Amino acid sequence: MKIPFILERAISLYEAKEAVVSEGVRFTYGEFARRVYRLSNLFHSMGLRKGHCIGILHHNSYEFLEAYFAAAQIGAILNPLNFRLSPAELAFILNDSEATVLIAASRFTSSVREMLQHKTKVKTLILTGPSEESVSLPLEILDYDHEIAVQDTGSPPLPDIHDEDIAHLYYTSGTTGRPKGVMLTHKNVCVHALAAIAELGLRDTDVWIHVAPLFHLADAWATFAITWVGGRHVTVPEFKPELVLHTMQKERVTITNMIPTMLNILVNTPGIETYDFSSLRVMLSGGAPIAPDVVKRIMETFKTDYIQTYGMTETSPYLTLSILKENLLDLPDEQKFTYKAKTGRPFLGVLLKVVREDGTEVTPNGEEVGEIIVKGDIVTPGYWNNPEETAKAIKDGWLHTGDMAAIDQEGYVNIVDRKKDMIITGGENVYSVEVENVLYKHPAVLEAAVIGVPDPKWG
Repeated sequence: MKIPFILERAISLYEAKEAVVSEGVRFTYGEFARRVYRLSNLFHSMGLRKGHCIGILHHNSYEFLEAYFAAAQIGAILNPLNFRLSPAELAFILNDSEATVLIAASRFTSSVREMLQHKTKVKTLILTGPSEESVSLPLEILDYDHEIAVQDTGSPPLPDIHDEDIAHLYYTSGTTGRPKGVMLTHKNVCVHALAAIAELGLRDTDVWIHVAPLFHLADAWATFAITWVGGRHVTVPEFKPELVLHTMQKERVTITNMIPTMLNILVNTPGIETYDFSSLRVMLSGGAPIAPDVVKRIMETFKTDYIQTYGMTETSPYLTLSILKENLLDLPDEQKFTYKAKTGRPFLGVLLKVVREDGTEVTPNGEEVGEIIVKGDIVTPGYWNNPEETAKAIKDGWLHTGDMAAIDQEGYVNIVDRKKDMIITGGENVYSVEVENVLYKHPAVLEAAVIGVPDPKWG
């Protein structure tokens, strides 16, 4: 399975259907595909080939969606960059990925200028959007719109791409040191997209709004799943509550994924009750734990179903979904909210265990805590140029997540903490998420975080 085939299917079935709504422009699938081909032809004319890396520093936009498919067309590797990182961190990532071409929104020109003060291998900058200043940088600068306009619209020659070839490089936050480049293959991306289509019942009538950053897999996976089924992509350039709510109503959004912080802000936005969300069929959230009381408020506010997600960059990303099994649908509402706030049951195609330190599985009673380990076709082959960290994370084919959780008799997992964040006080293990969930019950609490500090009495 290869990413270019996703777009090929969309064109063959949905060429005249609207594909992308972004910053005032609208493209059909035919128009979108021709733009993707023009961009891939530009890459090819620049000497980029299979295995070469392309960086992108951009807000959510049609250009970002185009880059995901255009890089794959020539077998190149796309390296999405977190624009919140410092110029020094961006330079480190670009050097590590060996990217020679960078696509950047003109709004990030100052960051690029500072980044270039550190030595990188970037030789060409492709700028998108209008620039408020005259751009003068020590490298070749191309205008995205101009280059797209002059390139051929025909599909470039498809190289010999294999399932195990690397398609994307996502760099972790580096909380334990330098960021690590997570490699995702064409197979990882495609298998995850197909599993998501099946799990979420995605179809050509779906409208996905890209609110969470496209440089994060929390949102990026939908680029491929929604395109595969011929759904419609809607992007917003940044998270502004009123803009998001207005766009959801105007474009009749049916499904999206946002982090809990975003949803907390939205449900507390004055006037939210005046918006029409009748098109919305499900709201997904992940990236952080969520309390049952918050789930209840989200479902009541948006009048839609809610699914809690759990995953990692290393797993493309989903590992679990809090979709209720048939035998749980008749539970009282409060119990259903509790299940929906859980980390969830395993995602389609994922083998998941919760294990003790000795590797044996914990008792599925919802109480005994162990580490989540997983395997499957969505799991990364490892970290870019980092065999040591790869060996630490993947043992005997199982990815050790570092997340501590309990699993119940129904097979639902509930994360209680990161392994390295567990608090030990008075000889007892205290999980920060449990304390945070108590704090979330107070109506005045929007966000909560619990950390351990040294204590002379309790340790």
